[in-house]
Amino acid sequence: MRKEIRKIGEKVLEGENVGMKDVFALLEAQGPDILDLAAVANRVREEFNGNEIDFCSLLSVKSGRCSEDCAFCAQSGHYKTEAPVYPLMDMNRIVEEAREAQKKGTGRFCLITSGRELNDKEFETILRALGRIRKETTLDLDCSLGTLSEERAEGLKKVGVTRYNHNVETSESHFPRICSTHSFRDRVKTIEVLKDRGFSICCGGIIGLGESPQQRLELAFSLRQLGIDCIPLNILNPRPGTPLEHSESIPPMEIIKTISLFRLVLPKGTIKIAGGREANLRDLQSLALLAGANGLIVGNYLTTPGRNAENDFRMIKDLGFKLRKS
Repeated sequence: MRKEIRKIGEKVLEGENVGMKDVFALLEAQGPDILDLAAVANRVREEFNGNEIDFCSLLSVKSGRCSEDCAFCAQSGHYKTEAPVYPLMDMNRIVEEAREAQKKGTGRFCLITSGRELNDKEFETILRALGRIRKETTLDLDCSLGTLSEERAEGLKKVGVTRYNHNVETSESHFPRICSTHSFRDRVKTIEVLKDRGFSICCGGIIGLGESPQQRLELAFSLRQLGIDCIPLNILNPRPGTPLEHSESIPPMEIIKTISLFRLVLPKGTIKIAGGREANLRDLQSLALLAGANGLIVGNYLTTPGRNAENDFRMIKDLGFKLRKS
């Protein structure tokens, strides 16, 4: 196993793409082999991405009552959960939250809304808020507002949004078990609209949704095929009231192995450890950054709290990394 890990690592470092056949055997890595795999993935991360860590803050500006039935989501209107429910935030509050995020040191700020899409009035409010944030801060702007028309994509581009988040959530083969109200291909169509207009695409998923290790690899290769350059990896933190509330947690070292494999498949991407990292990785969060990850979602998530951003700043400093500037 150690020889195979080194062989594949050298292939990636030489600029070659690995195939499913190359990395499939690495799913069997256990114990010390996972640490060998992490070390090789870390070398790949350093070779193609340097020594900087990307920090991104999220703001859930509209929460709950979503019409979609994603089995993991506490905001779905199909389930009875304790997730907060509120309409679109006031524009002034959105701008103030952006200012606070910048003060804490984050470089990118993402506005997120629940639901398949916004109505016209809500979208106009978002555009005005983004315009002010662009003028009043130096933050890079990101959004996750559901499906987008070509006209709305152009509107976001004009106010300075450079990246759009639209997760495919899981592999195409597993997707029908997670959501029935839209398809994997529906997600891809929106991504294609955004790519055609020059947006950087933030697209990843959640591990721990009942998928197989092979399906996690399938997700990684789908993201490479789509040309994704920012990959948030969430780890399911089961929410009471959802169909997945009793799901078993993935062992922390299995998560580390998954991060390492994603790095080998996506050597040049920004791989961000996102929701569920505190609950699932616990004391091994720093190891994730030594296994190929080069980004973090900091602060709170959509319906669950994160840890203090100061702890994340301390962690990357202790590891010898630098914060990527906007």
